[in-house]
Amino acid sequence: MPFIEAAGITQHYDLTGPADAPVLLFANSIGTSFHIWDAVVPHLSQRYRILRYDMRGHGLTQATPVTGEAGYNMDMLADDAAGLMDALGIARAHVCGLSIGGMMAQRLAAKAADRVHGLVLCDTAGQIGPPSVWTDRIAAIRARGMSAIAEGVMARWFTAGFRDSRPDQIRGYTAMVARIPEDGYVGCAMAIRDADLRADNAGIEAPTLVICGEEDVATPPDLARELAARIPGARLELLPGAAHIPGVEKPAELAALIDGFLKDLQ
Repeated sequence: MPFIEAAGITQHYDLTGPADAPVLLFANSIGTSFHIWDAVVPHLSQRYRILRYDMRGHGLTQATPVTGEAGYNMDMLADDAAGLMDALGIARAHVCGLSIGGMMAQRLAAKAADRVHGLVLCDTAGQIGPPSVWTDRIAAIRARGMSAIAEGVMARWFTAGFRDSRPDQIRGYTAMVARIPEDGYVGCAMAIRDADLRADNAGIEAPTLVICGEEDVATPPDLARELAARIPGARLELLPGAAHIPGVEKPAELAALIDGFLKDLQ
């Protein structure tokens, strides 16, 4: 299990693929680890050098304390990714982020254009709200712990068909959410709550693909359409049969969209 000190925290990451291939960085969604990309990696690992990491406070990456309203913010999360790239000697990468990972990717592309070659934004938006949703969720976690939300988010993450046919997966993902450090989840929830990236997205220069599961209720297709419209030249693809985490439900189809987009940028 590789760990590295980067951006002032100990980050857990995985780097695989040909050493001379273009780097493709994957950023995970809130409440998950980089293992949400496990089924996607085999479809891309021959063409790209794939860097996955656990976001601050998630998986095995260090969770820094949250005191009162002093949580994490999107600049901090973007700096974490840039710091990881620096620590590994990676000057530039394609960046693919899901949900909060997609928000981080938007911020990184807007503030550090030279670090992002191609941008893939999965099931995300320039603003995910309203803020009251996150305030209420934070309050529930502070009152009753991560188990208060663990089962409830499954209906937002996965289609009904997947939940019915893969109960083992649902139990596993429920356990993953329940075991996220409370400060890690709350800190990232505060970052989402407080972020409005829509104005800055007009300045993104990286070629951009926006992908959204057709059945996503957490960041639905209308938000994906709005996101694509605000980024110059962005392309939109909807993925049938997927909800909020398409890399789990439709990994081959998601990988094909990513590869088809990025290979034209080489």
